[in-house]
Amino acid sequence: MIHETAIVSPQSMIAADVEIGAYTIIGDHVTIGAGTRIGPHVVVDPYTTIGANCQIFQYAALGAIPQSVKFEGEASEARIGDNTVIREFVTVHRGTAFGGGKTAIGQNCFLMAYTHIAHDCRVGQSVVMANNATLAGHILIGDHATVGGLVAIHQFVNVGEFAFVGGKSAVVKDVPPYMIAAGDRAKLHGLNRVGLKRHGFTPETLTALKKTYRILFRYGLTINEGLERVAAEIEPLPEVNRIVDFIKASERGVTR
Repeated sequence: MIHETAIVSPQSMIAADVEIGAYTIIGDHVTIGAGTRIGPHVVVDPYTTIGANCQIFQYAALGAIPQSVKFEGEASEARIGDNTVIREFVTVHRGTAFGGGKTAIGQNCFLMAYTHIAHDCRVGQSVVMANNATLAGHILIGDHATVGGLVAIHQFVNVGEFAFVGGKSAVVKDVPPYMIAAGDRAKLHGLNRVGLKRHGFTPETLTALKKTYRILFRYGLTINEGLERVAAEIEPLPEVNRIVDFIKASERGVTR
């Protein structure tokens, strides 16, 4: 059902059962999947794709042009995956040509009120972002990560899968997978044991990850020395290898 006061572009593609609330505006070249419900006073700007069975609450603003002085009106897009919940006053900006042209949010995400996702960010699946969490441009957030309330993450930072960033943190370096980071500036505070247990990680995997964390971040070693000791002393489980690969690929440096 589309409310009589909503403004919906004839150039948009909207599934037959989508609900659109009062005074909502749907721009040109917008695609909205089946079962999605959009509340009142929402603005969905051009070149935005919203998946199936999403819930979008009042005053969200999706797909606006990026807040970037380099943006020159080029074609770009924003994509939101299936089953994602977007609460009040969330803002998601579309990509830029110099950043790949796309901002993407995965399936089953939960974006709480006033969350901001800037241009060219890639947010994985089942990510939770609490109230007022803010992503600058070009940030990668791994699957199942949690970003706490009032968190600010610097542009080009990567946050690994299953990581937890505590509230009111300022994150300026990459956060490795499976870890807890918090503070201004953020530091590591151990393994995200509660989150990992909830997702079914085995005791053997948790033990290996804890040992890996201690070697890399608590023994006073350089990163290269730590990686060498991990290779020599820890069973090369996929999760351990993921941490090693993440650190080796880091360009901004790793939170420690």
